[in-house]
Amino acid sequence: MKQPPRRIVTGHDDQGRAIFQEDGLPPRDVALGTGEAVTRFYEVWNTQETPARIDRASGEPAEDGIVLAPPTNGTRIRIVDFPPEDASITQLSAEEARERFAEVGAGDASKHGDEGSPHPLMHRTETVDYGIVMDGEITLILDTEERTVRAGGIVIQRGTNHGWANRSGEVCRVVFVLIDGSFEDGLG
Repeated sequence: MKQPPRRIVTGHDDQGRAIFQEDGLPPRDVALGTGEAVTRFYEVWNTQETPARIDRASGEPAEDGIVLAPPTNGTRIRIVDFPPEDASITQLSAEEARERFAEVGAGDASKHGDEGSPHPLMHRTETVDYGIVMDGEITLILDTEERTVRAGGIVIQRGTNHGWANRSGEVCRVVFVLIDGSFEDGLG
């Protein structure tokens, strides 16, 4: 397991001066899966509207557990540690894949079982996601292509059907910034 990330939150004191409001671990750290195949989610922060409110010291808007997509009109930043993928993933049924996505409030996002789905954990959300690979490497799978992304690589994922596969043998850490979006041009 990798070292948990440090979250530093700034705010303002009563005189409007910049202060450190928090310094520690993200309060929501959830492990999904079993044994060596645990995917760890560190929920770093969310906003629930755009423009985001900037006040003195309200803190992060409250949420329970892990929710895959950002709030409506909001954003989310999270860090995900992807374990190496093992052969059992190929045995997932469409129902089991939907159950995994339901654990993060997104059962309907699962696209496994759709005709020609190249990976059991394919999914699609109505979001723009920035994925920044911090450590290791991961393969981004689309409907008909895939690309391996290594540390320092950045993916701008624009509401496409996609999946992530860690074929490297080492844990891969990715920072995701998710922004609520809206499908246009008949893409929904």
